[in-house]
Amino acid sequence: ESLARPVSRWVRKTATPGALAGDTADAVAAARAGAGGVATLIVPADCAWGEAPGPVAARRVEPRATVAAAAVDAVARSLRSGNPGLILLGGDSLSRRGQIAAARIAAKSGARVFLCTFPPLVERGAGLPPFAKFPYFPEQGVELLAKVGELVLAGAPEPVAFFGYPKIPSRLAPEGCHISVLAKPDEDATGALEALAEALGAKPEEGIRAPRETFPEASGKLNSETLGRTLARLQPETAIVVDEAATSGAQWFSLAAGSAPHTVLSLTGGAIGQGLPNAVGAAIACPDRRVIAFQADGSGMYTVQSLWTMARENLDVTVVICANHAYRILKVELARADITQPGPAARSLTDLAPPELDFVSLARGLGVSGERVGTAEQLAAALTHSFAARGPRLIEASL
Repeated sequence: ESLARPVSRWVRKTATPGALAGDTADAVAAARAGAGGVATLIVPADCAWGEAPGPVAARRVEPRATVAAAAVDAVARSLRSGNPGLILLGGDSLSRRGQIAAARIAAKSGARVFLCTFPPLVERGAGLPPFAKFPYFPEQGVELLAKVGELVLAGAPEPVAFFGYPKIPSRLAPEGCHISVLAKPDEDATGALEALAEALGAKPEEGIRAPRETFPEASGKLNSETLGRTLARLQPETAIVVDEAATSGAQWFSLAAGSAPHTVLSLTGGAIGQGLPNAVGAAIACPDRRVIAFQADGSGMYTVQSLWTMARENLDVTVVICANHAYRILKVELARADITQPGPAARSLTDLAPPELDFVSLARGLGVSGERVGTAEQLAAALTHSFAARGPRLIEASL
């Protein structure tokens, strides 16, 4: 909405090219201030030949709204009530500062802390709290919240079921649970968490931090665990990991809490295919950092043309394709709907064969070199080679 308002206001105007530049700056400023999203700018054709007064100075991006002290004090009272507490992080609370403040609060109050299920951008790795993500499956969410008396939302929305299921509530918090909004998604959740830590008397050094792990080398056939452990062990410091590995990546996320510090960009909803183009954007924005596209094969097919852009721009992206040849999450959801033995039509809609996808050949055709690996040892060698070289490379990990 923050992006749509200035753009739609601009589109409704009848304006000269010079006047349009100001509203364009509004839209860009709104996009930069938001947590993400897509802004569509519709430009009249005469902007291509009309006169303009010159470049427009960039407008100052307004900081996020500060959370009122009264709201912080109210949450502090809730956490002092003695009821079991849970803090759910989202928005800018997923920053390094926000997570460290949340760890201080947890140490002082006894509340548990979780990241939102689909964190759009979160800092991770050694030196940060090893917070888990709130469960994807609603039964697990209901169980987690069953004994929670105080649910605190720090930049995150209230947890709800991803799909509608019979006999499972859409809102996962139990009836008696008190829900406090410490900060809305567009407010300064990090500042609010730091203020809450001070209000509770939490010391700066309090709170658990993940140590740097020395992972034992994985061996043998690739599966979710050996794949995740190998990547967590070898990913370079300051890497940007674009995580659309879906069912194949669950083990990596928990293991990577002990990896070198890194940034994770993840799927933010039900639409799939964002992984490869997000990796392109991250590599262009941060050319000094290695980008790892940790990508499921099914969703990767939606935007496979991104490989051509990686080759054309010679971007430092390591693409790891988790090739299980299926839309595995859809198979899981079918089983959850009591379709334990799907028929031929359902199976054909959730399988990625025949014909079997060949990502190495697809990548080569789009200008990216690659290789197929089937063991942890082969994956380790392929990752090491890619991280040491410039430019894009694809690794198809057969699971």
